[in-house]
Amino acid sequence: MKQSKPDTMHKIDIVEVTDEKLLKKFVMLPFSIYRNDPFWVAPMIDDELKLLRPSDNPAFEFCDVRLWLAFDGGKCVGRVGTIINRLWQEKTGLKHGRLTRFDSIDDIDVAKRLLATAEDYLRGKGIEAIHGPLGFTNLDHQGVLVEGFEYLPSVGSEYSKEYYHRLLEECGYEKQQDWLEFRITFPESLPEKTFRVAEAISKRYGLRVNSFTSSKQLREKAPQIFSLFNEAFASLFGTFAFTERLKEFYIEKYMPILVPRYVKTVTDNKGEMAGFIIALPSLSRALKRANGRLLPLGWWYVMKALKHPEEIDLLLTGVRPELQKLGVASLLMNELWKTASEDGVRFVETTGMHEDNKVAIQMWKSFDHIQHKRKRCYIKWLGGGEESKN
Repeated sequence: MKQSKPDTMHKIDIVEVTDEKLLKKFVMLPFSIYRNDPFWVAPMIDDELKLLRPSDNPAFEFCDVRLWLAFDGGKCVGRVGTIINRLWQEKTGLKHGRLTRFDSIDDIDVAKRLLATAEDYLRGKGIEAIHGPLGFTNLDHQGVLVEGFEYLPSVGSEYSKEYYHRLLEECGYEKQQDWLEFRITFPESLPEKTFRVAEAISKRYGLRVNSFTSSKQLREKAPQIFSLFNEAFASLFGTFAFTERLKEFYIEKYMPILVPRYVKTVTDNKGEMAGFIIALPSLSRALKRANGRLLPLGWWYVMKALKHPEEIDLLLTGVRPELQKLGVASLLMNELWKTASEDGVRFVETTGMHEDNKVAIQMWKSFDHIQHKRKRCYIKWLGGGEESKN
């Protein structure tokens, strides 16, 4: 394994982010590190700022957040943050803190100084282990790429420099959890048996698939989708129940870009939501061209991608726990295939699926697919406790 070489000639200064000027430097640093990288997709700058402002992001109501920048001779060369998520701690009983938004030039000295700062802060708060990269929630940045550097990330996933995971490992971090990502090729037609099985499942369990034709319809169902999201994802790594304010925050964040016809829900014979699937025309190339800004032309690139999809990103699939082994997810995928087929879309990119989520991974066996990316959550013990995958 290649070793990062320290440069003993420079002095690295660590500065905590305490004002808007430094926050903007924090958000803009990746634009410097990834400059001219053909596979990095810039996030929307305004969205990143809102996520990191206590006045905008309701997650700050239950999260202790600290952010730091690294400077070398006045030049910003790295960043890191920590999150102590009290709702997640209450759910798991674990004294773990989250490493978030780690970015650095390829310099082990910079990485060590940044990570030591984060570790020292958490240790001082009685935290027993630091793990990540993780965000405020599982709808935020999470994981560092360890496989698949030659692919564009989906809008709901991550891309990182190939040396990032090396820096983390050299600083004593070990694997805790991996997410796998898949690229699926939809067939031009599905076997007749697929529709017979779907119909049988629907009749047996009294299920009905619902589609949407307007943003208004979708907005009305959004609270129910997020309530089911809480229930369906409750047992997965890193998750916790969203508060009502946090649900509304994400509804307002994502509703403007969701295309109603690419969202499907399933209701039972009582009219209660049993499952959902949320896909989106791929925005990766559009956002790359926008380079973090909607103006002057970013909005045009995004709208064009939404209206004329060439491939889609599968963002979320959720099913009530008691129905997860009954084929409801396959029923939703069949409906998504119908919409994609009408639009001439053949390719689907998934976001990360936990490597031990066998039920979700099994779903792709019915389609031509490849597992092409892998993201990793690392962990480092700060003293005491036992490793857990909650």
